[in-house]
Amino acid sequence: MELEAKLHEIKKPIMVLGTSSGAGKSLTVTAICRILKNLGEEPIPFKGQNMSNNAWVDWEGGEMAYSQALQAFACGINPSAEMNPILLKPQGNSISEVIHLGKSIGTTTAKNYYKDWFIPGWEVIKKSLKSIYEGNPNCRLIIEGAGSPVEMNLIHRDLTNLRVAKYLNANCILVTDIERGGVFAQIIGTLELMKPEEKKLIKGIIINRFRGDLSLFEEGKKWIENKTQIPVIGIIPWLNDSFPPEDSLDLLEKKSLFTNPEIKVGIIKLPSISNFSDFDPLENEETILIEWIKESQNLSKYDFIILPGSKQTIKDQIFLENSGLSQDIREYSKNKGNIIGICGGLQMLGTTLEDPFFKEGSKNYSQQKIKGIGLLPLKTTFFEKKLTRQIKSESIWPCQSEINGFEIHNGQTVLDENQSSLKIKPIFKDLDLGWYKENNKGGSIVGTYIHGIFENDSWRNHYINLIRKSKNLPKSNKLSICYEEKRETIINNLAQEFHNYLNLKSFLN
Repeated sequence: MELEAKLHEIKKPIMVLGTSSGAGKSLTVTAICRILKNLGEEPIPFKGQNMSNNAWVDWEGGEMAYSQALQAFACGINPSAEMNPILLKPQGNSISEVIHLGKSIGTTTAKNYYKDWFIPGWEVIKKSLKSIYEGNPNCRLIIEGAGSPVEMNLIHRDLTNLRVAKYLNANCILVTDIERGGVFAQIIGTLELMKPEEKKLIKGIIINRFRGDLSLFEEGKKWIENKTQIPVIGIIPWLNDSFPPEDSLDLLEKKSLFTNPEIKVGIIKLPSISNFSDFDPLENEETILIEWIKESQNLSKYDFIILPGSKQTIKDQIFLENSGLSQDIREYSKNKGNIIGICGGLQMLGTTLEDPFFKEGSKNYSQQKIKGIGLLPLKTTFFEKKLTRQIKSESIWPCQSEINGFEIHNGQTVLDENQSSLKIKPIFKDLDLGWYKENNKGGSIVGTYIHGIFENDSWRNHYINLIRKSKNLPKSNKLSICYEEKRETIINNLAQEFHNYLNLKSFLN
């Protein structure tokens, strides 16, 4: 039986729409997922289409947006690509990789996307919804919209906002960010642009990121309710959250929560940065300050630097060379510098990168083979097929411990026999997952394909203690506080704050 015929049997979905991108939809869904879990419900997150290079790999090897994976953790369930059936990964120049149900199926320009992918996209969304309900008949979907639901030039081909809301007859919440200003115009303008049958689906409004005395907005709340005939179900205060931003541009706005750090970390802000959630465990270390490096500079003030993942490795390596950052990194390595490259960052630390199938950004340049930074004797060739899988391994350096994470990359990396004089050792028992080299003057150069490496508490603590030792700082013994517990604490705190200010009773009938 088709899902449409069974909609009267399922628990009413809750959908969170926003007046704009960045209004707080993702965190609102995360909070509601945990609130409902605590109430004994079976929430499942869903976002029909997401555009993000911050990805996760599920246990079947399927790619999905990290934000939906985090929402699944808030529900107490394993993430699955069905929760984010369409993932678009921007590659620059208005081109995106298209991923359906976790598998890469092509690339598209923005101009041609809806002409070529709209119909199959809607079919894969319906297929995912049907599969979720068949496997979880008692669940309640908590659905996240994307951007604004009333982009009038796109609304006729919008896959993930009002089309999903109408298909499921969902109870919708409209979230707006008062920090941006113009909150009344955001709300009224969004509702006025909806068709009557769409507006009827909006059952509540949330005012997000309110600073100051909530009582001062009481008149504003009454005005909104009188004007719209829709209740304001929550005014959420400004929260100091530690979640990763959805968009890489928002990284530059993230401020460290800690004011007295003992270790300073510099992360290279690559133009095509991906998987920046890799650094959440470091963001939550009270002794660590993270700064983002955007331009050439003396890197000696940093205790270690990180080259993150990249969606366009060739393009980003050319950026490093042209900006002078490659030379800065080489100079830093000569002066007891500690460097970690993750995925694309690992590839860039090698000697050569070759892109015969134009998979990693070389199509826009005259070279399909370029030099890497040259600090590790590794060469990488990008092939047509991407590797995505969960990883369970064991580390050899800087400690022996079990390692969990995931791979998500194009490219095969092997030792460069022409650079055998550069001493290099494996980090893991699986020899192709990472390597390290110790500098003559101290410090280390490390490269790994494992995303989530810093979530492994023993590995992270041993590496940080190597840095602390080089600074003559006492050894840190915090193994009892694991990152997964910290993440749970953050989600619980987020849910509690929302629960304090949000009235969901009318949505749970």
